[in-house]
Amino acid sequence: MVRIAGVNIPDNKKIPISLTYIYGIGHPLAGRILTSSKVDKNKRTKDLTPQEVGKLRDIIEKSYKVEGELRRELTLNIKRLKDIKSYRGTRHMRGLPSRGQRTKTNSRTRRGNVRKTMMSGKRKMEKK
Repeated sequence: MVRIAGVNIPDNKKIPISLTYIYGIGHPLAGRILTSSKVDKNKRTKDLTPQEVGKLRDIIEKSYKVEGELRRELTLNIKRLKDIKSYRGTRHMRGLPSRGQRTKTNSRTRRGNVRKTMMSGKRKMEKK
């Protein structure tokens, strides 16, 4: 297995797909990385030479924020919003959607499956 940016990349997939296993690299960025390193997009990961792997590793680690560094930056951004008590920061603190979605009905993903209707918490009636 090839290891780039601390992630084991699958051997049997084509390189553009296998690069997306790294946090912070999607399909478009994977294509740009491959064109700048002059690696064939139709190759599979197991067919890469050590020089090509080295090129990919250098480009990814020097030019882009991926994995731990990117996650750390995102958490610091959210922490900054919470510290200055902005609207988005307070939404993050409360665990509610922060991008303007409605919450009366459609926020199950953020809030969890919390049902706040009259009959939702009652027990079923026993049959006589």
